[in-house]
Amino acid sequence: MIKTIEYDLFAALDIVVLELLADGYFKMVGTIPSWFIKFYPEATEQQKLDPKTKFPFLENFMIDAGEFWASNSSQKLQSPLWTEVDEAGNEYHFEASVLCLKNTKILLISLVEEAYQEKQFLIQKCRESNLDYQKLVKEIQKKEILIHCIIHDLAGQLTAIKCCFDLLSFQNLTLKGIEYLKTGKKQAIKQENLIKDILNAFSAEVESLEVFTVDPEQAPDALVCAKDVIEALLPNFNANNINLNLVVNNDATQEWKVVGEKSRLDRVLTNLVENAFRYSPPHSTVIVQLQQQQQNILISVMDEGVGVSPEMANNLFKKFSQGRNKVGKVGLGLYFCRITVKRWGGAIGYSPRSGGGSQFWTLLKKPS
Repeated sequence: MIKTIEYDLFAALDIVVLELLADGYFKMVGTIPSWFIKFYPEATEQQKLDPKTKFPFLENFMIDAGEFWASNSSQKLQSPLWTEVDEAGNEYHFEASVLCLKNTKILLISLVEEAYQEKQFLIQKCRESNLDYQKLVKEIQKKEILIHCIIHDLAGQLTAIKCCFDLLSFQNLTLKGIEYLKTGKKQAIKQENLIKDILNAFSAEVESLEVFTVDPEQAPDALVCAKDVIEALLPNFNANNINLNLVVNNDATQEWKVVGEKSRLDRVLTNLVENAFRYSPPHSTVIVQLQQQQQNILISVMDEGVGVSPEMANNLFKKFSQGRNKVGKVGLGLYFCRITVKRWGGAIGYSPRSGGGSQFWTLLKKPS
């Protein structure tokens, strides 16, 4: 039997002490805490108790307890915290332990309100910290996206400026004009290298977090976007003797609205067309093709370049991926296209053309 001093210790700690009997029932040992009587009023009268009938949680715990007692371990097996509700609807939180004291199998049940409150406090603090962390991550990502978009757009404008310098070189300039032209081209190249250095340093994950619309009234028009992009890039194509054509496989008067956001759809199409331009030889043709496909619109950009090697095809849309000759920027353009289109619920990919060259396509959903 347990010594009296141990009875007194458990009573002082307000812990229920139950001894396992041979028939599987328990008997109360020592003083019965008042809180226990609320859940098991018969405990003051019955000699044999079955705590599982009052605390359903113990049903499974007693299976582990039986294995523990059979092992004759000198340690203690402790249950997780659990919650019970009394007749008045008040919640109480408990913890059970089993141990062996001089071959006597003991079940302890403790009321752990303070420990439960502390645990809940820590859980709440962890949740708040996690929310703050997620908020911080999103803010950082938004800033990174802004940096990426600004730098990427600067690079596109700089390409147009360099093209203008190239066109000016064919004009009948004075010696001073030629000198100014060389200075301008030199500074443009310097700025282009600076932008590449910034993009190379841009190593954090870029997420397409901005809002987009599925409202047919507000959705961007894919055909309008394609025309805008072609109009903006056509001078550069002409200067390099590359044809840029728009092909609409269906009636152009049909509805061409898609799920997305116009400025980013412009940027996606610009990236795809600029990519085709960089790999297209002189006197070749780049085709921007639009096609209706049930609930989707397929946009394809096809060139007559050297195509993409099989080993590069699987990495085209990954961050910092570049073509075999690395004639592009630093490999963020197609990555941006992928995460943006995916965010809109669409798809994007690459296919080799049967006659040579590449076809980059994006499948965008129509707004419902």
